[in-house]
Amino acid sequence: MKKFFVLLVLAMILTSFMPTFAGTHGKDGKITGKSVGASLCSLLVWPGIGQAINGQTTEKNVTHAVLGLTGVFRFWSFYDALIDRDGGVWHNRI
Repeated sequence: MKKFFVLLVLAMILTSFMPTFAGTHGKDGKITGKSVGASLCSLLVWPGIGQAINGQTTEKNVTHAVLGLTGVFRFWSFYDALIDRDGGVWHNRI
């Protein structure tokens, strides 16, 4: 059981950088107190909450919330909320 959890944590760490290589572009905002709080909500509570706090579009909030079911996406949502990034992949646009 211990080996399983070690492998699970290792897989989560290694795959947390995968969205970085996806080629998604967007306009980075600034890291503020609000974005730090929003990012912690995305990490600890549920992805998509941080984007809602930062005032992103409903489509982005729903996308983050649904992809949050994967578990790994939680780290990308945390980063996305931390830098308050506008944009991303939606409707075949990057």
